Amino acid sequence: MTSSIFRCAAALALAAALGACATTPALLAPPGRGSGDLGVVIERESGTLGVLDTSARQRLGSIEGLGDLSHASVVYGRDGATAYVFGRDGALTEVNLLTGRIEARVQQAGNSIGGAISTDGTLVAAQNYQPGGIKVFNARTLELLADIPAVVDGKPSRVVGLADIPRNRFIYSLFDAGQIWIADLNDPAHPVLTKFAGIGKQPYDALVTPDGRYYIAGLFGEDGLAKIDLWAAQPKVERILPGYGRGEQPLPVFKMPHLRGWAVAGRRAYLPAIGHHEVLVVDIDTWQEVGRIAVAGQPVFVMARPDGRQVWVNFAVPDYDTVQVIDTQTLTIVHSLKPGKAVLHMEFTPRGDAVWISSRDAGHISVIDTQSFETLAVLPAQSPSGIFFTSRAARTGF
Repeated sequence: MTSSIFRCAAALALAAALGACATTPALLAPPGRGSGDLGVVIERESGTLGVLDTSARQRLGSIEGLGDLSHASVVYGRDGATAYVFGRDGALTEVNLLTGRIEARVQQAGNSIGGAISTDGTLVAAQNYQPGGIKVFNARTLELLADIPAVVDGKPSRVVGLADIPRNRFIYSLFDAGQIWIADLNDPAHPVLTKFAGIGKQPYDALVTPDGRYYIAGLFGEDGLAKIDLWAAQPKVERILPGYGRGEQPLPVFKMPHLRGWAVAGRRAYLPAIGHHEVLVVDIDTWQEVGRIAVAGQPVFVMARPDGRQVWVNFAVPDYDTVQVIDTQTLTIVHSLKPGKAVLHMEFTPRGDAVWISSRDAGHISVIDTQSFETLAVLPAQSPSGIFFTSRAARTGF
């Protein structure tokens, strides 16, 4: 089992009494520390996690041996201290942030692009490109509990858009088959599948709205999106926002946005207009477009501050050194900043007092006050990409 640069376990006092740890790194999490103000940043080129303290605005150290993190994502157990890292190389790694140790690691596929954790925190599911399908594991031991191939008409499909939904179910899209499936894992030995066919061509990503009601899949092969109302007595697929999606765009698309980067604030959703220098504003009661906001470039992530008052936007090349802030009351740009070259991700602190921004080519993370827009800290990181705070543990679809 691979260990991090942290040398001691959480029971520091006991270890000291027994003389089990001759030297203790100064930044080791102290005994009894909570996990609510911690997080990680993906360091994609070195295959490491940087462990972050959001209250102290410090980097606590690194966890090594995570493999290929070029398209990695993280979900958290309900304790907020256990992180599950899904690597592009198909590995699933369980990490304890308080001890800085890898607790378990399995090579579960050849190519994986993310995962989810069940409502009760007992199951972890990985979505796979190769060989396709999803695999479901015991969250404590990473024992394989269910292997659900995504095969339609004898052909395997890559899986995208995996998300948790209530009652230990997972919902996901089949890129090659053009379907959405729901897997009920209340009995992991006997998964129950509900399948929705004919949703559109090549769903490339998806999200669950913060209230857990709607699952929305973007379509790479045509315009529009597919939506399922999960609260309906008999859920069905509806098409919304014709003209939005990969489809036939008049401008080149330099980077496909992630739908998980949609902002939902109040009764409106804010989403990147693919191939355009605009953010679309959508009424989520009717799912009709109600406005557009001109921005600096092609938006990638359009993310709401937790209180919904602001939306922060980053961009594809050549504008990937820029971040802009939209006021959701006036629908205007109220601030622009350049935290560093190649901004890849943003993450708000739980109550939105600050946002942490990764700049891959600049090799650092910027911590920005969301009220004054002052830079509060700049922390070193090796080619940083995704930032994931432990507050995600309490959120559906994260």
